[in-house]
Amino acid sequence: MQYITILGATGSVGVSTLDVLARHPEQYSVYALSAHTRVAELAAQCLQFRPQRAVVATAEAALELTRLLRGQGVSTEVEYGEEALCAIASAPPVTGVMAAIVGAAGLAPTLAAARAGKKVLLANKEALVMSGQLFIDAVHDNGAVLLPIDSEHNAIFQCLPHAYGRAPAASGVAKIVLTASGGPFLTRDVATLDKVTPDQACKHPTWAMGRKISVDSATMMNKGLEVIEAHWLFGAPADKIEVLIHPQSVIHSMVSYIDGSVLAQLGNPDMRTPIAHALAYPQRIDSGVAQLDLAQVATLQFERPDFRRFPCLALAFDALRAGGTAPALLNAANEVAVQAFLDEHIGFRQIDRVIAHVIETVPHGAASSIEAVMEQDRLARAAAQAFIAHRLAA
Repeated sequence: MQYITILGATGSVGVSTLDVLARHPEQYSVYALSAHTRVAELAAQCLQFRPQRAVVATAEAALELTRLLRGQGVSTEVEYGEEALCAIASAPPVTGVMAAIVGAAGLAPTLAAARAGKKVLLANKEALVMSGQLFIDAVHDNGAVLLPIDSEHNAIFQCLPHAYGRAPAASGVAKIVLTASGGPFLTRDVATLDKVTPDQACKHPTWAMGRKISVDSATMMNKGLEVIEAHWLFGAPADKIEVLIHPQSVIHSMVSYIDGSVLAQLGNPDMRTPIAHALAYPQRIDSGVAQLDLAQVATLQFERPDFRRFPCLALAFDALRAGGTAPALLNAANEVAVQAFLDEHIGFRQIDRVIAHVIETVPHGAASSIEAVMEQDRLARAAAQAFIAHRLAA
């Protein structure tokens, strides 16, 4: 029996993970679940899966969750705060941790899982974007297993040799190709993008995702963060990572080899496929996803991204090349800017301007420790908030 902790259980990845786990009760048991503020949803999950522990963000949320659970006769232990998140990620009984908390908030518990030598199913790309080599070292030094959940990185993982070892040249890898849907504004007139509303930005044509990630997809910052994540996961430099827009989202990513071969992983756009792959790796289990019918798909389209339409993607490549804490600055500024857009404080095309301002004005440092990274995160957020406040006051 494998005991699983899900960090971010009420989000789309967490819900999909529970769907896969429910199909295999003889193999998996839910040890702990966490959520930020969706107490009612978490209570329903606890009622169904009966985890030993559940964690929420605040004391008030913990009291409410406890009341709901006890009213249903559920004895799950309820805790709150970052320390509790780290505890359920590193607890001795835990076999695997689904790291699906969005944003910088997921860094500490995901790192705790790595340091405890767990099987880390990484859906929180920001943790790796921010901490880079520090995270990779924690995985290596503590015997953890790192398995990517993003459909693109999971696809690349499946297309690489089993004993890859983050060494592209030694494995004959010429380049890594990340596919991207292009989001909801792929064909919209660029001149009209400043009129985009949050609801329009969140209407992704292919994937069902949370609002923050949906906006990131619309700006293609999501793909930019994935470029940085791919660098750390697979050891590929920026000039060996390519982004290709593929609106059908059937080919999830590809690996090009020096002999001219290109290996691709295909499947219907459903996160349960990479989740099931990572949960059972190196075996395979039923994910509940329908088999791909290529005859029905009929046409696969590809095009190169236009950096004028997607400046956030260019900013991410620049941050990767700059190294150090530049990716942490990028991520923090983006989180602040996206939230300001969702709150209708800034326009859609101001998101990349906020990020560019932070990257240009906050000095980059060395990512020498988690404390140094988090300090850069703090400085970037402060700079982004000040820039937005200044523009609102103007």
